[in-house]
Amino acid sequence: MARTSRFPGFYKVTVAERRSLVSEATGTEVIDMERALEAGGLDADTADKFVENVLGTYGLPYGVALNVRVNGLDYVVPMVVEEPSVVAAASNAAKMVRAGGGFSATWDPPLMISQIQLCDVPHVGDAERDILAAQDEILAIANASIPGLVSRGGGARRLHVRQLGEPSDRMLVVHVLVDCQDAMGANLVNTVAEAVSGRIGELAKARVGLRILSNLCDERCVRVECLVPQDALATEEMCGSDVIDGIVNASRFAELDPYRAATHNKGIMNGVDAVVIATGNDWRAVEAGAHAFASRTGAYRPLAVWRRAGDALVGKLEIPLALGTVGGTLRVHPAARLSLRMLGAPDASTLAAIAASVGLASNLAAVRALATVGIQRGHMALHARSVAVAAGAVGGEVEKVATLIVEARDITIEGARQAIELVRVGQVEGAIVSQLDE
Repeated sequence: MARTSRFPGFYKVTVAERRSLVSEATGTEVIDMERALEAGGLDADTADKFVENVLGTYGLPYGVALNVRVNGLDYVVPMVVEEPSVVAAASNAAKMVRAGGGFSATWDPPLMISQIQLCDVPHVGDAERDILAAQDEILAIANASIPGLVSRGGGARRLHVRQLGEPSDRMLVVHVLVDCQDAMGANLVNTVAEAVSGRIGELAKARVGLRILSNLCDERCVRVECLVPQDALATEEMCGSDVIDGIVNASRFAELDPYRAATHNKGIMNGVDAVVIATGNDWRAVEAGAHAFASRTGAYRPLAVWRRAGDALVGKLEIPLALGTVGGTLRVHPAARLSLRMLGAPDASTLAAIAASVGLASNLAAVRALATVGIQRGHMALHARSVAVAAGAVGGEVEKVATLIVEARDITIEGARQAIELVRVGQVEGAIVSQLDE
């Protein structure tokens, strides 16, 4: 099978059949999926090497987003997330975007910021001048501390000096920008900070304070755009043009109100974080950087905006995204390694573009739902399956019970228990099977 992310009816087949389809499309062996994903892919002994005081592991669902096309290439995108509807919504929105040609992504070089804080600086202006004059010397010290990265084409690239607070604070911060190649770069950047701090302190005649990376990696941004034809956005109740107007209105709401922007951005991070976790990257760092970037103008703003372009909808997302495809968790977590193989072993920048595209798809799904039927209809319909399982439904009962409680608008544990009783005595067997087959 040619590499594709289109699998009509994927949700209807068994887990084993899904693995087989993904194997054929991505070249990932089924046996590798079984080994990496059964029981969460991480045993307690291995987990004990990750963190402290381990008692066991905590499993989360590992699914795939379908229909994703980025820069002309198809990807079956791994997502690890516990929230119902996130995977389905991203896949459905990616299908709409696909009708307009898919996602288009660009990115900055993989530069991370190493920060060296200088305190009690006697002459701030002189210190800034002397540090910048010694840039070549400082970069050489930095590169000597990370020879492996330098040998792979990375390394320290330039300096930036910033005055903090008022002159009376007598504080500077020096940024050393480091090209981390395919690494996320936290350990590399921290090594640089410690290596150069002594010389920088001497030049400034100041006391050295903190030496650490910044997770606001605004020199390492990804920009994603998409164009969605209005016909792809239409619902049974609304024409595509009206849906576009509703989505643009939702975007403007987020642009004008930080309370709405926070939820708008949460929808983006639903998609981004799920890919970040599936590939063994640091989702807390990604979240911190994204929300700091959203506040860079002094007001909290949406990371993605939507506008009308004739008979189409155009979406644009910009987000700082420091991901790695080498090192760290990737070396020891089998599911993380599997995820990268499933994606075709991308470099770090391509992985960031894929994650950002899934984030924009997740945002599109949310604002489209809000502009049409409301967010709860689809979300609660998928949530009903979890409620059915929690109430005791097993096997084929789950879908039948979920259908019943959705129709009854009683998506509660008690409602599911009553539905289980009906299913088990066969009172609704024929009706439910008929509805599920439609």
